[in-house]
Amino acid sequence: MRTALQDKDQIEYNKSCAIIVTYNPDITPLLKLLRQLNKETDFVVIDNGSLEIERLAESITAYKNCQEIIQLGNNEGLAKALNIGIKWALDNEYEYVFLFDQDSGLCDLFVSRMISAYKDACQNSQNNIAAVGPRIINPRTMRQTPFKLFNRLMLRSDMLFTNSHTHYIADFLITSGTLLVLRYIDEIGDMKEKYFIDNIDLEWCFRAKSKGFDLIGTDDAVLYHAIGEHSFNPLVRTGMIAQHNPARTYYSSRNRTHLYSVTYCPLGWKIRDMVRFFFKSGWLLLSSHERKQYWLNIRSGIKDAKYLN
Repeated sequence: MRTALQDKDQIEYNKSCAIIVTYNPDITPLLKLLRQLNKETDFVVIDNGSLEIERLAESITAYKNCQEIIQLGNNEGLAKALNIGIKWALDNEYEYVFLFDQDSGLCDLFVSRMISAYKDACQNSQNNIAAVGPRIINPRTMRQTPFKLFNRLMLRSDMLFTNSHTHYIADFLITSGTLLVLRYIDEIGDMKEKYFIDNIDLEWCFRAKSKGFDLIGTDDAVLYHAIGEHSFNPLVRTGMIAQHNPARTYYSSRNRTHLYSVTYCPLGWKIRDMVRFFFKSGWLLLSSHERKQYWLNIRSGIKDAKYLN
């Protein structure tokens, strides 16, 4: 006979769904992520045209809580894949959706910890909470990523939320691991598909904040996730700079340049990111043996930003 607690847990379980976007994934960390999610929630995989997705599909669908693999055929970009997954979750009447990259790792009871953090924060929020993000730890360095505030000169990160010792005010949450509250999606809007891959989370978070929603970071759940590519450069290894390949630099240059012109983008972020962009570009052009490719992509990205309006 089921207990009342088991019934309550099942009701909670049915409210959430995870979206995992894949593109030519390393199957080992992907299956580890799916195995962790399978213990707590339904999930759907959105594949962006992986070459061997048919071969991997059997391993993915073996998990009982895998609801579907949606194959896009071509690489349509992260933003479009996320929007497809979010629409699927809305159509299937879920309350919460979790967004994941294909190579992230979770702490135990990640889903239940995140939902509990959301409900706890709601009790002390004067605004609706659109999203909650976990504490991000880089598994290569074990360095924690702070929850950032952009319109402050002092105390710009890890500022505790009202009446809490584990929740923080945030102006920005990275995509992977974030819990979205689906009933607010219509008001805030979808992920910006023209951005394709970079700065999608920044733009969406800035838009949500501009509409009066709160974003919350929490220490109650941990996501192990490395931003950028592996490098022996000490600045990259310590997490001070995230390094991507030259092709990816086109999107980051284009999208951040476009964000500089967006009215709901925080002034504090614009100023700091312009400085950061200048020094990071200079560092790439001086230190990388692919400096020509970086230069061409940075220049093209800045030039093409006007087409995103």
